[in-house]
Amino acid sequence: MSSRALSPAVGTVLLLVVALVLAGGVGTLALDTTVPREPTHAALAVSADAEADRLVLLHRGGDPLSVERLSVAVRIDGTPLDHQPPVPFFAATGFRPGPTGPFNSATNETWTSGERAAIELAGTNDPLLDPGDRVLVRVRLDGRLVAEVSTTAG
Repeated sequence: MSSRALSPAVGTVLLLVVALVLAGGVGTLALDTTVPREPTHAALAVSADAEADRLVLLHRGGDPLSVERLSVAVRIDGTPLDHQPPVPFFAATGFRPGPTGPFNSATNETWTSGERAAIELAGTNDPLLDPGDRVLVRVRLDGRLVAEVSTTAG
């Protein structure tokens, strides 16, 4: 048996193995399937003061929330506010200036357990709060619903 006939066959097999390993590496990089982050969980509560046209959201527990990545939508008796709160903010159409807590653009960027965020509706927003109104607040982080809380205005 001649070793010359074996060399081209071994070389071909080695070349195929190298090509397959490289293709696997390139395929892995090209199809990078990263594991999605765990969903954010936070327990929130809301209270509504009709006399002051004020909403207060309390972060009761769970994950800290990046305020920069939040969106807040408010409905009163099923009707969305004409102007939704653009959190964080200091002055915004439809709201009295200076929200308190993490919704104020001058405070922390993270809303953590135990912190309250308050906003006051301005007379330029509609509807305003009346006693007995049902208030529904949806909080989203990067477009994903984190919490939906409701209360009756007092």
